[in-house]
Amino acid sequence: MPALFVLLWSTGFIGAKYGLPYAEPFTFLSIRLVLIIVVLVGLGWVAKAPWPRGGKQILHLLVSGSLVHAAYLGGVFAAIHHGLPSGMAALLVGLQPLLTALVAGPLFGERISLRQWGGLVLGLVGVSLVLASRQGGFSVDGVSWLGVGFAMIALAGITIGTLYQKRFGAGMDLRTGSAVQYVGALLVLLPVAMATETMQVQWSLQFVLALAWLVLVLSLGAITLLMMLIRNGEAARVASLFYLVPPVTAALAWGLFGEVLTLSGLAGMGLAALGVALVIRR
Repeated sequence: MPALFVLLWSTGFIGAKYGLPYAEPFTFLSIRLVLIIVVLVGLGWVAKAPWPRGGKQILHLLVSGSLVHAAYLGGVFAAIHHGLPSGMAALLVGLQPLLTALVAGPLFGERISLRQWGGLVLGLVGVSLVLASRQGGFSVDGVSWLGVGFAMIALAGITIGTLYQKRFGAGMDLRTGSAVQYVGALLVLLPVAMATETMQVQWSLQFVLALAWLVLVLSLGAITLLMMLIRNGEAARVASLFYLVPPVTAALAWGLFGEVLTLSGLAGMGLAALGVALVIRR
């Protein structure tokens, strides 16, 4: 399950690359959210799945959805849209496992061993090597500080959202609970799209295919796996899996787009994998 999650989550960046030329970021995400809500409500209705009851439980799901989906995805898409190099955006968001480990100890009583701390640092070094080897690397020429701000929002969203989900949303039904979470994200992103974007979409086969992939594979598949991992595992171990996303994305970009994959990039992949292994090994 962790390996499948990493693979599916990594394809999200590929889907975004195919779809973003045809729609502005918040508009793109809003359409994606509406479609996945319809799919999940249909699945819940067919399976007669239990819906969250009580205002407190629904509120927790709305908050976690706003953090994991609206803040994280919206932040990443907006950062790149506003000119932040994708490598720098990925590196800033890549601090998430370290932040999660710092907070998970006092919050959940998780004991992070010296070996695991070493794995977290090693994973960050590996991710840095992978990203630095890609075209553009960590170039800061004409860096967009607005883009940096959006990347930090994404970092805060995925870090706090993972911990919040572990604390308050672990018992939710993965169909109906996820639908409520996506509603929470839509309540954040749709008003932002209406206020700041033209909301015009250039409909094309490439955009439709990218949208379908992001809805069915990412929102339905990868997010469900993430929620299952959070429910069944320690927060620091689950977060460390995100170190594997940039290497896998780089490998996919090499195969699909012919992007250069250097020896330092390959070495970074090995270090990232070793770092994750040190963190998750019991």
